[in-house]
Amino acid sequence: MRDNIRLTYHLHNTMSNIQNLTVPLDEIRYNEQGLVPAIAQDYLDGTVLMMAWMNKESLQKTIDTGETWYWSRSREQLWHKGATSGHIQKVRSLRYDCDSDALLITIEQIGDVACHTGERSCFHQIDNRKIAPPADTLSEVYRVIRDRADNPKETSYTCKLLAGGDNKILKKIGEESAEVVMACKDDDPEAIASEVADLLYHTLVALAYHQVDIRDVYRKLQSRRR
Repeated sequence: MRDNIRLTYHLHNTMSNIQNLTVPLDEIRYNEQGLVPAIAQDYLDGTVLMMAWMNKESLQKTIDTGETWYWSRSREQLWHKGATSGHIQKVRSLRYDCDSDALLITIEQIGDVACHTGERSCFHQIDNRKIAPPADTLSEVYRVIRDRADNPKETSYTCKLLAGGDNKILKKIGEESAEVVMACKDDDPEAIASEVADLLYHTLVALAYHQVDIRDVYRKLQSRRR
């Protein structure tokens, strides 16, 4: 197929529908080595997982197979991500930036490990310390709640909720739900935002208490998209 033909492909995803994606290969601006940087991002929480390089051939194979293929500069050959480890990346969406010289690939990372070190993300280092990279706000708050569960602090409100168990947590969810209803009834945007934030927080505490990962909630939401 000629490079100047726009390529459309269909990917089956876990939502049991088909997503149409179009990539104009002839408009992608490769560098002098014929490569373009490709950023892989988790489709559930938006975490940046890795950056690698693609050329036209690897981009074509990514399109054809629905799994990521990169170009290994060290081995000077095509690299099917996860072919050896089993940590393949299923493509959910593929887009390019305003200058057409960088790719953003939304993926489902099988095994939840993208880095060759065994870390979830290659971007896990700050000042020589291992720190998980940022995700969406709810995931970040959930991460803090889980940390409070693992490392209790006497002064922590979250720890007090967790120590109180369902009785305390569910009572707060009930109260906050009523507050959301009243704020909506009053048609007060600021109050609605504040009360919904409180409700989401206490719901996240309930998830942590029952050891339900927020990503499982996201998967349910993704499965209901139409």
